[in-house]
Amino acid sequence: MNRDQILKLSSMPASSPSYPLPPFRFVNREYMTVIYESDPDAIRAAVPEPLVPDPSNQVFYEWIRMPDSSGFGDYTETGVVIPCSFEGKPASFVSQMYLDDEAPIAAGREIWGFPKKYANPKLEVVKDTLTGTLSYAGQQVAMGTMGYKHEVFARDPNKTVAALSKMQVNLKLIPDVDGKPAIAQLVAYNLTDIAVKGSWSGPARLHLVPHVNAPVADLPVRRIVGARHFVADLTLPYGRVLHDYLAAGAQQRAAAD
Repeated sequence: MNRDQILKLSSMPASSPSYPLPPFRFVNREYMTVIYESDPDAIRAAVPEPLVPDPSNQVFYEWIRMPDSSGFGDYTETGVVIPCSFEGKPASFVSQMYLDDEAPIAAGREIWGFPKKYANPKLEVVKDTLTGTLSYAGQQVAMGTMGYKHEVFARDPNKTVAALSKMQVNLKLIPDVDGKPAIAQLVAYNLTDIAVKGSWSGPARLHLVPHVNAPVADLPVRRIVGARHFVADLTLPYGRVLHDYLAAGAQQRAAAD
């Protein structure tokens, strides 16, 4: 391979890249999001500065079923999202993610800094109940249930579009060959080309089990606020650097000198 060929590769390994180049389009992406109040100290410990946790002390635990994802295929994901702000602008900090497909794990971590780990999440309709589970290393660590499509609580699709359009933020950490940080950034992105196909709200419950390698229970459930269930098509574009910790540290050292 020559230089030009190498620089045209989308990812490693060169013989069969793990994923193609973004953007990625998702069709019939299905969400179940359980909204709950948690411990403010635990939230503050999970949210990196200069992000500021929302004063509501709310946490969003979500399951996402993705049956048609360009470049990624068919997979399911679950994880923790924390409402916060950056310089006064509302944002959602993606704290933990667990999924069952290598391609989006590799792409998510390498491009945007998504906190993805391999596990076994599941989202399915069982009779009258929308049910989400997460198993890690053979142990169930999360279970969420929601009444399935309570029509009386149908949600305004425009509100769902607004929620999906909100700025999301990841903490991207990639080491150099000597183990020291090569990249330490807050990465922001906004989903685009959103088409909501259905949106509902309703009663829900959430059970989290302490686990050392899937610590979703570190943000304990104090009170269930509600839940949302929706289906949408959308696009994940490239991100942008919101804050560079290495550059900020260099500036601080220069100012001190």
